[in-house]
Amino acid sequence: MLLKDKKCLIFGVANNKSIAYGIASAFKANGAKLAFSYAGDAIKKRVEPICEEFGGEFTFPCDVSDDGQIAAAVDIAREKWGTVDVLVHSVAFAAREDLNRRFIETSRDGFRLALDVSAYSLTALCHAFEPLFNPGASVLTMTYYGAQKVIPNYNVMGVAKAALEASVRYLSVDLGKQNVRINAISAGPLKTLAATGISDFRHLYSFFEERAPLGRNVTTLEVGNAAAFLASDMAAAITGEVMFVDCGYNNLGV
Repeated sequence: MLLKDKKCLIFGVANNKSIAYGIASAFKANGAKLAFSYAGDAIKKRVEPICEEFGGEFTFPCDVSDDGQIAAAVDIAREKWGTVDVLVHSVAFAAREDLNRRFIETSRDGFRLALDVSAYSLTALCHAFEPLFNPGASVLTMTYYGAQKVIPNYNVMGVAKAALEASVRYLSVDLGKQNVRINAISAGPLKTLAATGISDFRHLYSFFEERAPLGRNVTTLEVGNAAAFLASDMAAAITGEVMFVDCGYNNLGV
């Protein structure tokens, strides 16, 4: 098993359709120890049954836009585990109105919110958990093709994901000094809770499915399997990269 006894913190599970759920499933199948964050009581009610389903060891509150809650999460992880082997950042948010109008109309507050939650939170988590990372630890984050190409209605989230991918490259240098790796997975479109905020997502989903070289869209478990590889010692020389898990769509020019 690729992740036998590795201690893995997963940020961003919302329900059983989340990308983070697929990652948790793959991690569990590969022998990992799991713990899950939640942001608020409403999400806690969804996360606790998922933690139980996967035999997770604990859940903990953490709003990634709140440095105090991040610090408290570090204290909990230190108390429960002492050290951490894998941190999964599967967190993003933008105001619906900033996704439903032209990018040029993005509000200043909306831009700040999207960049804070979707991009800066990765840096904040890495900085806070840096003392707990074991040598050989791995950090993973979730991005999307809209960071590199214009995707209709993705708007400010595309800019946030571009900042996220740049952050991965810079963090790979800082974390690499402690033999800690960081990579991003760029998954194809998935029917997640986050996707419901994107206008005409159904058309986008069908478009990708029809044109991807493999003739289909990716599944959350396939993303999870890629995450398990990147989190494992099998990927010990891979850091600062964006791995596309999108049935080959990103290779197309038209």
